[in-house]
Amino acid sequence: MKTQSYKNHVRFYPPHHFIYYPILTVLMFIAIYFAFTTPEKLLWGFITVIFIFLFCLAFMLRQHYALILQNRIVKLEIRYRYFVLTGTRFETIEYQFTDDQLFAFRFAPDKEFLPLIERALAENLSADAIKKAIVSWKGDYNRV
Repeated sequence: MKTQSYKNHVRFYPPHHFIYYPILTVLMFIAIYFAFTTPEKLLWGFITVIFIFLFCLAFMLRQHYALILQNRIVKLEIRYRYFVLTGTRFETIEYQFTDDQLFAFRFAPDKEFLPLIERALAENLSADAIKKAIVSWKGDYNRV
């Protein structure tokens, strides 16, 4: 597996991103074309609406449930790592971070984890700035 870094940490799901969505997009544009060029405008308009609905629904549902669960797990991981490294609960300072900032910490190895948390608190670093500040990227290869 390729070593993960800031530049390549975005993940695609090939069946959806490179098969389902392109095919659905082509079919949607075909339906739109026929809705304007054939006498059965109402039928093709209805088919177009169905394709648009399927596109939106698939996009939302594919990620929604998995991301909610993943976010909960990442937060628990961050809390656990903080507790193991400090012996204190992370919940006492967790409220000072946005979810995006918390999720960015998961890429930091243990030796950079605590200093990065302190720096993020002191400088109010954005999630992107937190990721860029990581020197030895710790890949998250099991993301949704």
